[in-house]
Amino acid sequence: MSTTIPIERLTSRRKTRQRRRSGPIGAILLFTVPFALMFLAFYVAPIIYAMVQSTFAQKSSGLGLGALQEVFVFFDNYVRALSTPSFIASLGRLFLFCIIEVPLMVITATILALLLEAGKAVWPRAFRVIFFMPYGVPGVIATLLWGFLYVPSTSPVLQGLAAIGIDITPLQPNSVLFAIANISLWVYAGYNMIILTAALNSIPSELYEAAKIDGAGEWKTIFLIKLPLIRPSIVLVTLFTIIGTLQLFVEPLVLSPLTTAISSDFTPNMAAYNQAFAQGNSNLAAAMAVIVAILAFIMSFGFLRIVNKKGSEAW
Repeated sequence: MSTTIPIERLTSRRKTRQRRRSGPIGAILLFTVPFALMFLAFYVAPIIYAMVQSTFAQKSSGLGLGALQEVFVFFDNYVRALSTPSFIASLGRLFLFCIIEVPLMVITATILALLLEAGKAVWPRAFRVIFFMPYGVPGVIATLLWGFLYVPSTSPVLQGLAAIGIDITPLQPNSVLFAIANISLWVYAGYNMIILTAALNSIPSELYEAAKIDGAGEWKTIFLIKLPLIRPSIVLVTLFTIIGTLQLFVEPLVLSPLTTAISSDFTPNMAAYNQAFAQGNSNLAAAMAVIVAILAFIMSFGFLRIVNKKGSEAW
């Protein structure tokens, strides 16, 4: 005995399957297409525009008395930027700041995360919120607050230290980078701590119990279990910090009226800002910005290559 399925039923089943297949694809497109459009419009397009602008220059026609014309100069703006002593000095200053800030940030965030996730920690949730709160303060406001604490005439801390014979001048040329690093550390250490705390929470508790049975103390547990297992998160925090230090702009710009140690081209981003809005040379500013972006890519990619190479050798 044979059974026959009506054609209408087969057609409806086929349509149902097609809807089920197209359903997830439609949902994916619904969420990804707006993001892709915004990403292209506000991230990729400005980068391409800056790269194009960096290959042009405004030059006057004739004997210099004619109207300005945009002329294609290829790499001339890059050569001019890299031959400017103040811009080269700002790059060196940025590298020095990176050397100061990156280890300080990573070590501080790691220590805070380990302390708050220790078994004997008191009120870990409360302290986690307290350490994270500075991240909610805008960078301009945070710099203004610390600026008042860095000026001796308005800082109760510096005045109290001066009363006992300790004179500290945070905004002097030899210490201003450390003052800026302190502001960045105060603002972003809590954010990086949250990332490392989440990684510590994902470690199975069975590993701690096995280590305790084997007689491992707290220090051995940290160095043999916790730190190796949160290594990817530490790498991520380090990468974020490297990229963040290369974007240094707000803190020195806000502090510049308070000290003569910070010039208009103290950092590469400030130099580009000065060329674009004070000197009116947007083409040279675009070249400086592209140089900083290339350096950020080289440093980030180089750091990941070194870390991945060491990680593969360890395994």
